[in-house]
Amino acid sequence: MKMTGNTILITGGTSGIGLGLALRLFEAGNKVVVAGRRTELLGEIMAEHPGIDALALDVADPDSIARARETVAASHPGLNVLVNNAGIMLRENLLDPAGLPVAEDHIMINLLGTIRMTYAFLPLLVGKGDAVVMNVTSALAFVPFPVTPTYNATKSALHSFSESLRIQLAGAEAGVQVIEVVPPGVRTTLLGQQDDDHAMPLDDFLTETLDLLREKPDAKELVVERARFIRDAEANGSYDNVLAMLSSI
Repeated sequence: MKMTGNTILITGGTSGIGLGLALRLFEAGNKVVVAGRRTELLGEIMAEHPGIDALALDVADPDSIARARETVAASHPGLNVLVNNAGIMLRENLLDPAGLPVAEDHIMINLLGTIRMTYAFLPLLVGKGDAVVMNVTSALAFVPFPVTPTYNATKSALHSFSESLRIQLAGAEAGVQVIEVVPPGVRTTLLGQQDDDHAMPLDDFLTETLDLLREKPDAKELVVERARFIRDAEANGSYDNVLAMLSSI
């Protein structure tokens, strides 16, 4: 992925990693469209950062995705980068029937939302120079955090989906790069980690991730050092120890 001169759509762009990426990429000389459900936040972002565009989008709603696609096709015909970042992360008690709607919400937003966005927007990317689909997954795709079982499962599914997407796009010679971003716990409001000393500061995560992308613009995965011990646990034989550690938190 080139670092400047792109037109980028970022879902879940009103806070956390999504907003952080939006601001960093805008400052690097890209046209950025932040998408999200909270229209008041979208207005605040545009007011505070002139030049960034905003789009009302609920990735859990297929009609909202379809409207967003038509809007972007008309307003930003040069779109060449889709960042699938929107997601939720909530605790579940699998022994409590009240947890089932929570699980279903994770699947609808984290997994189906990303899949639907990809199907909707890929036709706008294919054939564009330097086209990219960037999927934000999680280190927990590789070793689960047991108190967030469906979150972990959706991120594992998105890792697999990204792998297949990369192969299909390469086989079709569509010219679309697929990048998976694999964050550790980051200090954002996701799961209330904004003040968690064990989570990685957001600015540090953004800096390291974008540095990795600058160093390896053809990267398949962007894994910061703090996420590496989880990402590589199964390969290096430490899976059981890492799972036990995550189970104790």
